[in-house]
Amino acid sequence: MIVGVPREVKDGEFRVVLTPEGAGELARAGQEVRIERGAGAGVGFDDAQYAAAGARIVADAADVYAADLVVKVKEIYPQECPLLRPGLITFCFQHFAPAPGMLQACLDARVTAIAFETVGQSSGLPILKPMSEIAGRLSVQMAMWALQTTQGGSGVLLSGTSGVAPGKVVIIGAGASGSNAAHVAAGLGCRTVVFARSRRRLDGLDAAHQGAITAHVYDAATLAREIIDADVVIGAVLNPGQTSPTLLTRAMLRSMRPGSVFVDIGIDQKGIAETSRATSHSAPLFIEEGIVHYCVPNMPAAVARTATLALARATLPYVKALSTKGFRAAIANVPALREGVQLHDGQVVHQHLARDTGHTFTPLI
Repeated sequence: MIVGVPREVKDGEFRVVLTPEGAGELARAGQEVRIERGAGAGVGFDDAQYAAAGARIVADAADVYAADLVVKVKEIYPQECPLLRPGLITFCFQHFAPAPGMLQACLDARVTAIAFETVGQSSGLPILKPMSEIAGRLSVQMAMWALQTTQGGSGVLLSGTSGVAPGKVVIIGAGASGSNAAHVAAGLGCRTVVFARSRRRLDGLDAAHQGAITAHVYDAATLAREIIDADVVIGAVLNPGQTSPTLLTRAMLRSMRPGSVFVDIGIDQKGIAETSRATSHSAPLFIEEGIVHYCVPNMPAAVARTATLALARATLPYVKALSTKGFRAAIANVPALREGVQLHDGQVVHQHLARDTGHTFTPLI
């Protein structure tokens, strides 16, 4: 099988899904690996390293998309749509639910789309989890930056200083991203409040932080009270393959002190606030209802080297299964991979995606 790795086109996206070492493993297994020129440059992997590992360096994306399997980080973008064709397998973060135009383009092209975000949906989300962990840790870092007066923030130093108390951070969600955000916020000494739907998750956080956080089972009234004096609110809710629930209203945001910060980690799936809209690394912030919003969909790209190493390690076993066994054998033998298949032969084959986008659900046979 021919495996293609294009250079990412999303704003601020420097990650690459395959390292030279991973390319070498595929090449030794008998696969042809095509790497678009400069695909790994942003994280310190040059073309010579890929070539030495046995990959073929190609001049443009058209050569990459002529492969059988295209493996990339972020979703397909409009400029890539003309390169799609029936029978092509795309393996990446897909995020179709909030992007109906892109969904339709991929359906029309009759590609098989396997989404990183739903691989292993019933067994721990092995590809999404490391990126969620990074995004959670970054969320507090980005909030500290956005709080600066020069960014339109309230001018609060989140960690506090001698004689001045640390700030307050409210985190909505206690999964991989939320628990990592709580770890960083509590480590800074912040008053840290975490909401989750599951008492089990909250008990785990309580045990890990020995009373350093305040934990609530989610309800709207308690959330509304807690955010009034929060310096930072972090949305860490993501339902893989589904649109996010709206948990923050405009009225709730207006109740906060002007210049406070809202970071929406789950903006890939629409986000959790009425005011949420996707931004980018080149223009990450906007102010609405007096609150500084950070809603960058590809947050881990800010630490692209670390994120690449984590993502490449998580994806390589599935890339090897697809490229060596073929699609049908791979999904038959690797249940987690089967759960990642969202589109096949012009049909939506993921039940939640079909429900959220109004398409007919066709079971994958």
